[in-house]
Amino acid sequence: MDHSTKPIKALAYRSQRAFLGLTLGIALAACSQGADKTSAENGTVEGAKSTLTLTQWLDEQYATELQFSPIELTFLGRKERNDEIDAFTYEAFAEQLAWKTASVVQMKELFDPSQLTGDELLSYDLWVYQLQRMQESKAFFYDGLVFEQMNGVQNFVPTFLINFHRVENADDMTAYIERVRAVKPRMEEAIANAVKAAGKGVVSPPFALDGTITQARSIITGKPFDTNAAKDSDLWADMRQEVKTLLEAGTIDSIAAGQLTAQAKDALINHLQPAYEDIIQWAENEKDRAPEVSTGVGSQPGGAAYYAYRLRSQTTTDLTADEIHQIGLDEVARLRKDMEAIKDQVGFDGSLQDFFEHVRDGEWNYYPNTDEGRQGYIDDATAAIDGIKAQLPNYFGLLPQADLVVKRVEPFRERDGAAQHYYPGTPDGSRPGIYYAHLSDMTAMPKNQLEVIAYHEGLPGHHMQISIAQELEDVPQFRTQARFTAYSEGWGLYSEYLAKEIPGTYLDPYQDFGRLTGEIWRAIRLVVDTGLHAKGWTEQEAIDYFAANSPEPLESITSEIQRYIVMPGQATTYKIGMLKILELRAEAKAALGDNFDIRTFHDVVLGGGALPLPLLERKVRRWINETQQ
Repeated sequence: MDHSTKPIKALAYRSQRAFLGLTLGIALAACSQGADKTSAENGTVEGAKSTLTLTQWLDEQYATELQFSPIELTFLGRKERNDEIDAFTYEAFAEQLAWKTASVVQMKELFDPSQLTGDELLSYDLWVYQLQRMQESKAFFYDGLVFEQMNGVQNFVPTFLINFHRVENADDMTAYIERVRAVKPRMEEAIANAVKAAGKGVVSPPFALDGTITQARSIITGKPFDTNAAKDSDLWADMRQEVKTLLEAGTIDSIAAGQLTAQAKDALINHLQPAYEDIIQWAENEKDRAPEVSTGVGSQPGGAAYYAYRLRSQTTTDLTADEIHQIGLDEVARLRKDMEAIKDQVGFDGSLQDFFEHVRDGEWNYYPNTDEGRQGYIDDATAAIDGIKAQLPNYFGLLPQADLVVKRVEPFRERDGAAQHYYPGTPDGSRPGIYYAHLSDMTAMPKNQLEVIAYHEGLPGHHMQISIAQELEDVPQFRTQARFTAYSEGWGLYSEYLAKEIPGTYLDPYQDFGRLTGEIWRAIRLVVDTGLHAKGWTEQEAIDYFAANSPEPLESITSEIQRYIVMPGQATTYKIGMLKILELRAEAKAALGDNFDIRTFHDVVLGGGALPLPLLERKVRRWINETQQ
């Protein structure tokens, strides 16, 4: 999610795992390693039709499905199979797809949709929907990039190990070491996927290869990989700290600590380092195939079909590239008028483009590019979140129990100008949610956008939506963990708009201009994403359009456009999702009149977990009809 410590975690989206974001795409979203599961083909529960409700049956199914992914189990704070990393192979994907297909077949045999309640039918249709999306993704398994600067596997694996693998005893540390040893075979699978994709005509742009190389080198820089290095590598520092913590707690003795430290060092040097050297070599070799001018997937074989699939899967609608492009153009035009109004309000004498430059280039709009400036950003973002928190009961009945912290991105994955993002906590609250900020270059972090980003990533945005979903008790478990980008990012963008209606926010006109900057940014995405992937725009053409319609720093604009190139369709979800939520809110207000309650509306939207937009529409309209009766 944009703008996505051991006890803290990620979305960016683990996409379902997105949210790493996030975010090995198809590969991670359907991995398997011979899970110990009860097969749906043989009947998951004896006599399920007569003894279990649909919710109970789905909970049984989800418990089985979770066993396909050790990574997902760890995301949820569970320790089963915590010495494994999911396979990245097509065969692993196919195994889970076969299981899910059989599960849906069995559900249709056991449960009559006409006998279900409205919410049960929503769960039924969502289970089917997830299968349909998996089935559709099968044809495009090798069409995306495996290694890239945003969510490549080279970045995901160490992020996962450092942030999510919980160490509370010697067995957990041993499992951590085993996971590090497992990196090599998993990366061999990833490289094999990348080679096969290249054989199909998938070409990595130069910046994606450079980003991959930089990140991979960063991960194996420092001790123990270089004994003369002044600093420990991030992974080595984390593993050493875990052992030290166990020793200081008296959980292990000094002999065990020495053994675990030696095993960790061996795993890093003899297993992880060769894997990352192979990734670097692969990326260096690919540079010969990289295009001189970067553009979207439309230029690769089958690219048009792949992009159409990406738009369907990301937006959860049937909107075409042309339709989305036009929506973007219309929204940009509308928002420019609102920005003109604020320019006039502050008494700026000049064109809107001049005002963009005034905001973009003004030293007053940036923190010092120092450690003090970085801490200032974190402190002010935390204060903005704390400030709005007291007002939330006036707008929501459901409130999250999980805590939230603001944190700087780890050095090995931090990039100048990259978007902030949110990583969810665990359902039990043992690990809080994190709002992560890229702070390596404070000249890419304008002050007047701090407030709007804090509302998007924190409250009432991603942290509220995802935490509430994970804390739900009256829906099947799989719905508490469902991830649909159009819903979650649509909610995040809607939260920026909603905050304007909450007292105490955007008091400075420049902060309100920052809000509009954020919204027009998402409208621009509709134009440039479809331009790049469906209309043949080059990277530079997309940058030029973005800069002409936004005061975003040029470093951020370049990073954003490069993000859209390697993540086709994802950037369109924010505005499409927001517009749907606003449309449903307007529909509810018109239908209910004085009986419309904003708190209840928000609870309806958030109270069933993430949904594809058509199912969200159905849920809201059912509430409207029930309220009218």
